[in-house]
Amino acid sequence: MDYHVLWYIIMGLLLMGYAVLDGFDLGAGSLHLFSKGDHERRVVLNSIGPVWDGNEVWLITAGGALFAAFPEIYATAFSGLYLPFMFLLFSLIFRAVSIEFRSKEESLRWRKFWDMGFSSGSIISTILYGIAIGNIIDGLPIGADKEFHGNILSLLSPYTILTGVFNLSLFSLHGAMYLILKTEGDQQARMKKLTLKLYGVFFILYTIVTVTTLIKHPEMLANFSFAKITPLASHSIIENNIYLISIISWAIVILNILAIANIPRCLMQGKELQGFISSACTVMAVVLFFALGLFPNMLVSNIDPKFSLDIYNGASSVYTLTTMFYVAIIGMPFVLLYTGLIYWTYRGKTKVRKESY
Repeated sequence: MDYHVLWYIIMGLLLMGYAVLDGFDLGAGSLHLFSKGDHERRVVLNSIGPVWDGNEVWLITAGGALFAAFPEIYATAFSGLYLPFMFLLFSLIFRAVSIEFRSKEESLRWRKFWDMGFSSGSIISTILYGIAIGNIIDGLPIGADKEFHGNILSLLSPYTILTGVFNLSLFSLHGAMYLILKTEGDQQARMKKLTLKLYGVFFILYTIVTVTTLIKHPEMLANFSFAKITPLASHSIIENNIYLISIISWAIVILNILAIANIPRCLMQGKELQGFISSACTVMAVVLFFALGLFPNMLVSNIDPKFSLDIYNGASSVYTLTTMFYVAIIGMPFVLLYTGLIYWTYRGKTKVRKESY
């Protein structure tokens, strides 16, 4: 068993879980100011209130797994992205504080301030995630010393800003589908109309980002072909599974097309849960495309490809990876059980009570 590949898959699953779960509450936060009146905004807050902090556990778990399984990747990423990570952390903290503080006072000015904080924290976080993904695809100025040789301005380009805005459209659509699932009456009707507009924006940006990425980085299609063209083909686990990787990649493409096409159909037919599942599948597919396009690299150097960090030269020892794998087998069921229990407990439409947010 190749534990390097196995941990790449586990990292992908953790990030996919985070994108789906925290993606909808970040999206709901981005749309928060579109709600009318105090009651509707409280409905939005209480729709994600019981689950948002649990959703972020997936990001913490992914960060811990990255640190332990791929320490070189972790160190190099933070050497270059330290300041953006601080901006991200600040926006997530401000967003969390806004959720908790908003209901502490009945003052309209007080609540408007925290509404702005909640929404802006959600939007900034979402865009920063997208910019980070764009930079990883575009490549980072990583030298032979495995250090970042750029500055914060080098992280901003038309392409990375485009991926940031695209991520905002993706999470906003996902959040809107979740709010349709949790709201009712006039608020739900308005959310459906807004979601149709968001779907159009998402679809246009999805097309633009896909075409732009394939033009700028045709190597992202390497694992979608049936002939391995990456320099790591010498690793038997990869070389011996070229066809399997390609078949899986194209199966995901087909399923993604079906999921995207199913969203407006569900909106028109009032199939709320099915529509949310379709948007969740779309988010998962985007993460999978990103992971498959990079594999087996994790950080690509735009100075020289030979300086790139992959699942082999950026990983811990095999002993560490093996030990961590058995720990993960024991720990992950508890995370899944906790997540499932919370969502089952708070299923159904959101009801606002006096003690609610």
